[in-house]
Amino acid sequence: MKGSAGFFLCSLLLIAPHCAEVATEDVQPDPKTPCANWMGGAPGYPGHNGLPGRDGKDGKDGVKGEKGEQGVQGPKGDQGETGVPGREGPRGFPGYPGQKGDKGEGAFVYRSAFSVGLKERGPHPNVPIRFSKIFYNEQSHYDTSTGKFLCSIPGTYYFAYHLTVYLTDVKVSLYKKDKAVIFTYDQFQTNNVDQASGSVLLHLSSGDEVWLQVYGEGGDNGIYADNINDSTFMGFLLYPDQD
Repeated sequence: MKGSAGFFLCSLLLIAPHCAEVATEDVQPDPKTPCANWMGGAPGYPGHNGLPGRDGKDGKDGVKGEKGEQGVQGPKGDQGETGVPGREGPRGFPGYPGQKGDKGEGAFVYRSAFSVGLKERGPHPNVPIRFSKIFYNEQSHYDTSTGKFLCSIPGTYYFAYHLTVYLTDVKVSLYKKDKAVIFTYDQFQTNNVDQASGSVLLHLSSGDEVWLQVYGEGGDNGIYADNINDSTFMGFLLYPDQD
């Protein structure tokens, strides 16, 4: 056995140089792996990924480029919401006075009024009392000859009377168009001078008449007037109709 082993070892030593020469003629093996083409090992596993390298330094800014051409104008956008009102600004200086305007037309003033008094004692009953003492009758709307006020301006009027009562009772009424509107009665007190009065608002149309007269029996006409006692009747237009 020892002789056979020695023979086999010597044969390998003789064949090895020959194998190296044949390999050199075909392909040069890697010096790290002799006889790689004859008895190379299995491929190894891939190695692990290496650590990331460090960030490099920032480069320098390049040269500024030339200005480009203006682009085409885009479509108009939708209207935005109304913003919050800003604060009030400072007050401005007064402006210069404007030019004087043209004179306007004066408004027409409607006037109708009278105030009259009694001169005679004991007027006749059931007929208009004729007040002939004139205090005011500028428009002549009260007729002293008839004792009646004639309406010339349609509207609302105020009428009033204040009568001195003496010697007997007084029954008096204010009439409008032959119809009694209000009545006043005063009972005379012996040895005394009394007063009877009344007032009313009336709407009158053009042509309406208003007057005072004693009603009832002839004995109830104690309306009195002298140089120190007056019995008066008055009326005036409050406001005319709009039409």
